Amino acid sequence: MMEYLASVRLGQELPEHTYLRSLGPVRYLMAGHALEFDRPVTFLVGENGTGKSTLLEGVAVACGFNPEGGTRNFTFSTRATHSCLGEYLTPARRRYPKDGFFLRAESFYNVATNIDEMEESPWGSGILKSYGGRSLHRQSHGESFLALVQNRLGGEGLYLLDEPEAALSPSRLLTLMAEMDALVKADSQFVVATHSPILMAFPNARIYLLDGEGIRPADYRETEHYQLTRQFLENPERMLHYLLGNSD
Repeated sequence: MMEYLASVRLGQELPEHTYLRSLGPVRYLMAGHALEFDRPVTFLVGENGTGKSTLLEGVAVACGFNPEGGTRNFTFSTRATHSCLGEYLTPARRRYPKDGFFLRAESFYNVATNIDEMEESPWGSGILKSYGGRSLHRQSHGESFLALVQNRLGGEGLYLLDEPEAALSPSRLLTLMAEMDALVKADSQFVVATHSPILMAFPNARIYLLDGEGIRPADYRETEHYQLTRQFLENPERMLHYLLGNSD
């Protein structure tokens, strides 16, 4: 499959006094590097505060999505908290998708509210059918998220997901992986910011490690997410002994 989004790079210089310049991944782009998307599924991983969500949000805005989430047709705004990064990124496309969605865990409530408002308006009546026919607010966070994935995402699309594991149990994460696989087979592309070692195990995905030094490809078993999770599950008592300082 030829990916829709091939890469992003900084098309112009960032403002001098923006906090974005302190982020390693942004400095990587400032050095003239492009972030390449050469596989159907790309994961952005790293420690809290490294800039995963900021970078994903910037990619979404550069691709024409609402910074708070939704499709390209969503224009609502509840609070302007997004960065200006997307205004400076230039995406390189190999082709254009027929479908697309930007999902961010922190503003999913606002997306669900906007969907309800459109359903109640004269011109938007019937939009809920695309999301399973039931208000996302009348479901649990995990149920509503999967309802969106299973009903709204139709294939031949570019889908950007920011920390989807926040809504899902381990078993539902496996369901999400199965849905992603079906969508990839239906000619779709995913870019996902995540902390989940389960999700990162998606076959043949590209994993980028973001840190204070920049962006680099990483092997799944090389990630701290995998290593710490494996060490803990293999011997939780030992890990807790050192973590909590137990003397017995």
